[in-house]
Amino acid sequence: MAGTKAGGLKAAARNKAKYGADFYAKIGAAGGKKGVTGGFYANRELARVAGAKGGRISRRGKKSA
Repeated sequence: MAGTKAGGLKAAARNKAKYGADFYAKIGAAGGKKGVTGGFYANRELARVAGAKGGRISRRGKKSA
């Protein structure tokens, strides 16, 4: 039943039985603690410049008249 809603519910029940009722809370907390707020968070001017560059790039082709 892989990839179905019923399969997902069975997997969630199995994970909770095997690792505890707070299994998903624990893995979510672990992911949140790994962040160090680097990258654009640390340099707003860099984010502004990168956003401006991205905004100038058109994904539409040139119209041939």
